[in-house]
Amino acid sequence: MVNLCFIGNPHDRFNKWVLVDAGMVDSMERILEASAERFGSASTPQAIILTHGHFDHVGAVKELAVHWDVPVYAHAFELPYLTGQSDYPPPDPSVGGGLMARISSIYPRKAIDLGNRVKPLPSDGTIPFMTDWRWIHTPGHTPGHVSLFRDQDGVLIAGDAFTTVKQESAWAVLTQEKEVHGPPAYFTTDWKEAWRSVEKLRALHPKIVITGHGQPMYGKNLSEQLDALAKDFDELAIPDHGRYVH
Repeated sequence: MVNLCFIGNPHDRFNKWVLVDAGMVDSMERILEASAERFGSASTPQAIILTHGHFDHVGAVKELAVHWDVPVYAHAFELPYLTGQSDYPPPDPSVGGGLMARISSIYPRKAIDLGNRVKPLPSDGTIPFMTDWRWIHTPGHTPGHVSLFRDQDGVLIAGDAFTTVKQESAWAVLTQEKEVHGPPAYFTTDWKEAWRSVEKLRALHPKIVITGHGQPMYGKNLSEQLDALAKDFDELAIPDHGRYVH
């Protein structure tokens, strides 16, 4: 349904690692089990980094941050949705042409409140505790959406700026066929910014991409499909009609 990332070397004796995004509600135990298997049962991350604050990316963040006693970082524009100040705009069930889109009206959109545990990412593009990475503002899906990029090997964590599965379709979500698509349409509120964000990420020429939804992609298949999405975003991603279209 949704991806998160463990960033760190399990063979590093200092056991320094970071969690990117925090999955769905009730996923805390699965995340703890996975982190214990990878880094050891006594290990804790240095921080949690959020690509954005939608329900399927912050489901366990509050419990994990308290359990591990670690800070959470997100773009400054995303903080109102993470400090209880603003709810996200309503989803648009009319876009996408699939079951996941049609039932989107039941998806949670209320703000969570992380209090003073959540902090804005540094304005210079650096990411705390992730020295080889930088964050890139990729709005459109949400105002403060960010993607994370490692220049040395071209690894991109794209969040929901684009996906590698047609997230609006329940069948596509079940089969997980690898295919580059735009951001989940039912929660995307600024399509002009979303297009610019895809163009920005395409210009990085990523070698490997991990998106918030879908399987990792790399190589020629990735580059050709991402080029096509950036070039023809209006035809391939923007719905013909909808609450936030035009």
